[in-house]
Amino acid sequence: MVSAGVTKHVTVLADGRDLFYFDDADTTLTGDRAVDTRDLDPRPATATMRQDVLTGEWVSIAAARQNRVFLPSADADPLAPQSPTNPSEIPSRYDVAVFENKSPSFGPALEDENAPKSLQDLSDIGIGRTRTSVGRCEVVCFSPEHEGSLGNLGTSRMRTVIEAWADRTAALSTMPGIQQVFPFENRGQEIGVTLHHPHGQIYAYPYVTPRTQKLLRAVEAVPSLFQQILESEIAGGRVIHSGEHWTAFVPFAARWPIEIHLMPHRHIPDIAATNEAERAELAVVYPRLLRTLDVLYSTPTPYIAAWHQAPVHVGREDIRLSMQITSPRRAADKLKYLAGSESAMGAFIGDVLPETQAEVLREAFGRA
Repeated sequence: MVSAGVTKHVTVLADGRDLFYFDDADTTLTGDRAVDTRDLDPRPATATMRQDVLTGEWVSIAAARQNRVFLPSADADPLAPQSPTNPSEIPSRYDVAVFENKSPSFGPALEDENAPKSLQDLSDIGIGRTRTSVGRCEVVCFSPEHEGSLGNLGTSRMRTVIEAWADRTAALSTMPGIQQVFPFENRGQEIGVTLHHPHGQIYAYPYVTPRTQKLLRAVEAVPSLFQQILESEIAGGRVIHSGEHWTAFVPFAARWPIEIHLMPHRHIPDIAATNEAERAELAVVYPRLLRTLDVLYSTPTPYIAAWHQAPVHVGREDIRLSMQITSPRRAADKLKYLAGSESAMGAFIGDVLPETQAEVLREAFGRA
């Protein structure tokens, strides 16, 4: 259920995919929405996951994604509202829109005879193991405009995006087979973005992701792990901003040249569990953090913004919601590439002292 005056409208696209409109509290739009009358091909078959027996991890082989749209011009933008010359994915003008991805990495099936049977089934290791890539992938459009950035869209729009994230996290968490929900945004061609239109995505996985599995092991070893992290970071000189409900900091063992974590002051498992006061503060702090990246240099900084949420069925009393912004930009004209050590061995080498970067980011946050 959305709050803060944000309104939700539910409809479907021509091929049966769900579409959700979220209207700003101060919207100028009416409640009317056009019907999608396109003649669309059937949805692609759900992909298959294969287990890497060397690590136990699962890899979704989603070949249908190979032909997705790549950096279209404004007049062919698939995330813009439909027009007589552009039969895009969204029939009507909107503030924020969320719809099922046409070329998903997981789904559209939520259940299948070869779907994962349980978390134990997924943790077993063997040669040649496969499972259907059940799940859900959704696209979150932050604006109807072809270009722009979430950080510059204003507090009202940011609140609408937060309400959309919370609403979809809650809904996806109730769907069969879903083990973890992951809202995120990729920005910049250096990150691999294939659409300039300001947007993010939400993945609903049929397994607990590798990073979160490591986190589950960490919380077993360190009681009250996240509260201890928060207290340590506040005392460690790497805080960028601390408000009433959220603290942003450069982590002690930052991997990336730019890395910011944002953590709530109380234990909550996911963004759906945030309260009114937390969402109101987040709508101000979050876009300011994004703008902070863009005052560092004369051109926009590419980034990945990732909401790490507790899995749906395990660890919810231990894993606290946190947001992580990372960028490979280590100078105005230099990027950090994941070369041999990072890519082959998963062994990161940091380029910048976290305390030094925190000082730089604090100054930039003040100007953002």
